[in-house]
Amino acid sequence: MVDFLSGDYWQERYKAHDIAWDMGEVSPPLKAYFDQIENKELKILIPGCGNSYEAEYLVNSDFTNVTVIDIAEGPVQRLNNVLGESGRSKCHVIQADFFAHEGQYDIVIEQTFFCAIDPVLRKQYVDHMYQLLKPGGKIVGVMFKTPFEKAGPPFGGTTAEYSSLFSEKFQILKLAGCYNSHEKRIGNEVFVVFQKPA
Repeated sequence: MVDFLSGDYWQERYKAHDIAWDMGEVSPPLKAYFDQIENKELKILIPGCGNSYEAEYLVNSDFTNVTVIDIAEGPVQRLNNVLGESGRSKCHVIQADFFAHEGQYDIVIEQTFFCAIDPVLRKQYVDHMYQLLKPGGKIVGVMFKTPFEKAGPPFGGTTAEYSSLFSEKFQILKLAGCYNSHEKRIGNEVFVVFQKPA
């Protein structure tokens, strides 16, 4: 049985360039969201960050308190190299298991992490997100809006499933189809904003 939480599994996929989810640029819906945030000191977490063009964009946009986590060594090394010393003063890069991470954040960015973990862990994901967010904090990101026929990752899902799963602990502020997806994902994404009660 494949361990989708194994750093070795994901490292081998990066080494083999088996990373079809990687768009090579910041996700357009997330870029639009970042551009309207005025407080650049918000504590932001990006779990399962991969190559994290989102983290690069945030740092280049003068956000000062970003943390990214990935279990694979390759993307963590790449991001550290790309950010350089000045970037790393604004963005803390961690190689670790998300489910063991502790902290308190204003926003957690969801970008191809939820779909990468085994679906049996989705409730655990919701519970851990709840623990990581400050009261009033938000999960913001994109998720696939259709199930996939072949076994993942990535694993798909439906808006009904997401609504049922997250509404147990979060207020659903937004769960709707993206109007500004990357061309590779047009018609296949929903934008989500789930808020922890204050």
